Parts: sequence; structure tokens; C-alpha cells
Amino acid sequence: MKEVRVASRYAKSLLGLAVEQNKLDKIYQDMLFVKNTIADSRELELLLKNPIIKKDKKEKILNEIFASHIDTVPMMFINIITRKNRERILFDIADAFIHQYKVYNNIVTAEVTTAIPLDDKLKNEIIEQIKKSENGNVEVDAKVDKSIIGGIIVRVGDKQLNESIKYKLNQLRKQFDDNLYIKEY
Repeated sequence: MKEVRVASRYAKSLLGLAVEQNKLDKIYQDMLFVKNTIADSRELELLLKNPIIKKDKKEKILNEIFASHIDTVPMMFINIITRKNRERILFDIADAFIHQYKVYNNIVTAEVTTAIPLDDKLKNEIIEQIKKSENGNVEVDAKVDKSIIGGIIVRVGDKQLNESIKYKLNQLRKQFDDNLYIKEY
């Protein structure tokens, strides 16, 4: 929990710097790249969390990986984090920055899970329905999960609408288990 708060504070300072320098969208894209790179590389994640590897070596490796792909502001930020021995929470900082960017720009993320991939027409209908209940821009994170059999699961923040066939079958199974005509002693 402590690391999440620290990551949030670093992300907030980077957000303020990005707004101040009018590079908010560019730095958002850069932090998405940083987050995805760390998420995709188990070796990089282990390197960042390894206390034995010296910080100058980590700084050099991070420069090799990110310097040619991201702006100078987030690169300097990563170097400062590394010098302060906070590189182990770089992923959390990038994640917190992305979250704070969405809050700053009033973007609502809806996780939509279906058994088959969404087409554009259905995606737009879902966005319109969510806009009726949520303020702001809606971003859809579509996922495919064949185990739900059919239907849809929509999560927006802490709210969830589960209209999947799997859920409906489980509800039906519970109703049959609660048979009122069989007395259990």
C-alpha cells in the first residue's frame, strides 16, 4: 500500500510537469510505452526489483531501452527515480500516471468482456449507453473470454453489469438448489 501512495505522488508530479510544459498527451503515450514494455518483459521487471544491481547500471539499461522511444521529460524523470532508488516502482508510477491522466481529462474506462470480438457498431452502442450514465469521454477496453459462453460483462469503475450466459446459468442452478418442495432435515 505504501508503494502505491509513493507511485501516485511521483505520477502526480510528472502530470503537473507535463501540464506545465504542454506535453501531456506526448508524456501519456510515453508512459503507456513504459508500462507496456515493463509488463511485456519479465527480465526487465526482475532487473528493476533486484537490489543487488547498482543504480548506475540500471540507469544505463533504462536509457538504452527508453531513450530513443520517449521524450526527454519522462526520460529525465526515470533517471531521477533511478537515482532515488525508486526504479522498482516504475511500473506502478506509469500505471498511476495513466490513471491520473484519465481523471484529469475526464475519461471513463469501460471493461467489456464478450465471448466473441466486438464489432464497431456494437462498441459504439455500448459507448452511447455508458455515456447516458457516466459523465465524460468513454474508452472501451474490449476483452474476449469464451468461458462466459455468450452475452456481455461491462465494468465501469466499481459498477458491473453481468449479462453473460454463464452467470445466468449459475443463477438458474442456484434457484434449482433452493427447491422449496423438498424438505431437508
